[in-house]
Amino acid sequence: MLLLFGLRTALKDLPGRLATCPNCGQFVHHRLQERATKFTLFFIPVFTTSRTYQITCSNCGQTSAIKARQKNALAW
Repeated sequence: MLLLFGLRTALKDLPGRLATCPNCGQFVHHRLQERATKFTLFFIPVFTTSRTYQITCSNCGQTSAIKARQKNALAW
C-alpha cells in the first residue's frame, strides 16, 4: 500500500489598509498576507497545522509578523 502525505504552504492576500509605518513614518497602504501550512493526504488538504499573518508597508517594504488578534483588529 502506498500512502502519500506531506505539508503544503499557501499564501493568501487579505484586504490591507492605510496606516502609518513605524519604520518610514509614511501614511501609506499596508498589504496583509496569511500564510497557512496544511497537512495533505494524496495531495488533498486535510487540516491546517499552522497559520501566521504578516503586514508589509508598500513604501519601504518593511515586513512585520502580526497575531490573529491584531489581524482581526485591522478588519474594516
